[in-house]
Amino acid sequence: MRETTGMLERPGGARLAWRRIDGAGPTVVWMGGFRSDMAGTKAEALARWAAERGRAYVRFDYFGHGESEGDFRDGTITRWREDALAVLDELAPGPVIPVGSSMGGWIACLCAMVRSDRIAGLVLVAPAPDFTEKLMGPEIDAAARASLEETGVWMRPSDYGEPYPITRALLEDGARWSILPGPVPIEAPVRILQGGEDPDVPWRHALELAQAIKSRDLVFHLIKDGDHRLSRDPDLARLRLAVEEFA
Repeated sequence: MRETTGMLERPGGARLAWRRIDGAGPTVVWMGGFRSDMAGTKAEALARWAAERGRAYVRFDYFGHGESEGDFRDGTITRWREDALAVLDELAPGPVIPVGSSMGGWIACLCAMVRSDRIAGLVLVAPAPDFTEKLMGPEIDAAARASLEETGVWMRPSDYGEPYPITRALLEDGARWSILPGPVPIEAPVRILQGGEDPDVPWRHALELAQAIKSRDLVFHLIKDGDHRLSRDPDLARLRLAVEEFA
């Protein structure tokens, strides 16, 4: 199956880049992580799977990410949630299987809560709900707080490259969308893949989400030696199997 590309018009003029493979539904919709993009290893692996199996698949970049327009510093959970909902509504009609990685797991949950009638299943990889408050919050020391107060921006150190900006607007907006400790009103089947050695999303954080989700059909897979990316060949095989359960 051939993959098509395009740009989705959004309010304010910043367009979202997307790629789509037409095929049998439900449509698998990739929702990437914070500062990630739709060309990552897991997103590409699912594209190959969809093309080989003749399955419908959509992936996209949030505002300020990857090939999409906009300044990353202006992004918030509100905006990225709206991006994901626009993709679901305009590019993936009918039943869908959101696959959310890291921040995308939070976004996928927020979408599933308001599009519950369309969710055939939910696959979450190292999900990071409430990360702005519960995972980043403890890292904000006195110097970071002073920078946020004075300039509205904190340059957060990264293990994956140069420091990157975290804005006060992002942190304050993230608190509006907190879903933990729950309950999280998702009744659809859920599969969670989580690395036991994930330095960014501790497995206990993902397990808290699993316990908060109301669905009775939920399986939590702990990959004991897995990291945050879960992009090794065995990890990708587990991801495909989880998606195939619903597809």
